[in-house]
Amino acid sequence: MKLRGVAALSALALALTACGSGTTTTGGGGGDITIGLAISTLDNPYFVALKEGAEKAAAELGVKLTVADAQNDATNQVNQVQTFTTQGVGAIIINPVDSKQASPAAKAAENASIPLVAVDRSVDEGKVASEVASDNVQGGTLAAIELGRAVSGDVVHLQGIPGASAARDRGRGFEEGLNSGGIKVVASQPADFNRAKGLDVMTNLLQANPNIKGVFADNDEMALGAIKALGDRAGKDVQVVGFDGTPDGLQAIEDGVMAATIAQQPDVLGRKAVEQAVKAAKKEVVQGVVDVEVKVVTKKNLAEFKK
Repeated sequence: MKLRGVAALSALALALTACGSGTTTTGGGGGDITIGLAISTLDNPYFVALKEGAEKAAAELGVKLTVADAQNDATNQVNQVQTFTTQGVGAIIINPVDSKQASPAAKAAENASIPLVAVDRSVDEGKVASEVASDNVQGGTLAAIELGRAVSGDVVHLQGIPGASAARDRGRGFEEGLNSGGIKVVASQPADFNRAKGLDVMTNLLQANPNIKGVFADNDEMALGAIKALGDRAGKDVQVVGFDGTPDGLQAIEDGVMAATIAQQPDVLGRKAVEQAVKAAKKEVVQGVVDVEVKVVTKKNLAEFKK
């Protein structure tokens, strides 16, 4: 009877764990190390791919990976990181919702003497063992160059979450690349990396700027929202450039409604973040900055990126 009681309590504990905000992946051979991954949102295929890359790396390295989805709520993410610290994880990976608002999370990890790895976006203030990211400034510059090749005239810029380092850096790079062609930004507005918001913002911008020739969106999700707002104009008298290289973005290029995207490698970002986190947990030497290459994707080289 006692054994049955213990089994029942174990089953209850597992059920309660399954009802939490995250998922856990366990690799073989190194189960004594747990890595916490605090991800900005899983309502975006880009970050799903990042999570999957992290899960594969964790399985190969034989560590546990616990994932918490902040659902684009910076306060929620700080709470999730604090929960990781009380669970005594070996290292924490954070993909910040907001780079500035992630500072309390970094402080919580530091106070608990748990190494923190930032992935895809930086943490503005706080101790970080390693930062794994694409060169977003370079990507923004490449986007401006590509849009300048496709069109000349007035363009609009759909920005990501204002506090996210990726949005800031892509915007800065885009501005730096504007002198490479005959395009002029007549309106910029945040759409928070969200497809539905991209549709709404683009619809409003078109009312005020009906004669635009191009759109740069800080990610493919917003670009796809803009394409929907443009309707038959997309790919014809208005060219759209996105960022990320998601499957839907690549399909839009194939369909002729998007001129280009700046492809990141989210699965590689996730993998490398876990690799650095495991090293940090083992108190091994980590790489302070890990750069992951970005590439321009157009219809000419699309076949290289479609799987």
